Amino acid sequence: MASNDHPLIVKSIAWATEADTQAFAAALAAKLQDKASSDVLIELHGDLGSGKTTFARHLLTAMGVTGRIKSPTYAVVEPYTVDDAPGGPLNIWHFDFYRFNDPDEWEEAGFRDIFASPGLKLVEWPEKAGDHLPPADLDMALELQDDDARAVTLTAHTDAGAALLP
Repeated sequence: MASNDHPLIVKSIAWATEADTQAFAAALAAKLQDKASSDVLIELHGDLGSGKTTFARHLLTAMGVTGRIKSPTYAVVEPYTVDDAPGGPLNIWHFDFYRFNDPDEWEEAGFRDIFASPGLKLVEWPEKAGDHLPPADLDMALELQDDDARAVTLTAHTDAGAALLP
């Protein structure tokens, strides 16, 4: 993971439509693919129905994942590999900790090795893992608005996270 000595940067954006979500995901994917290792942790925060999984699907598709992209709600993690990524094969893990009843389930599941390895980690409901997760490069807080738009707050914690901001 990148160093955590970067000053906190917060940026707010809005997604009025799903096409906006898809366009942001495509732009983020391009930035991730420009990174040599794409060793990044992105945490997705928001209530049920705020668009976390939809965003993750658009991002994974834009990163080059083919086939069905499943929600990891029941499996907790869905692994993907993009073989033809610019820097060589890229491992991606999409986590959903919604069903965790205790943060220690993260440790019991053996996720420490995955988070220590290179690749992109997308985490929905990271707060359910307590203090077990390494520091995020980028936090994305999604909030559903009355008109079905999404208010998105991006918080970069590292240089890698700051490089991903629009």
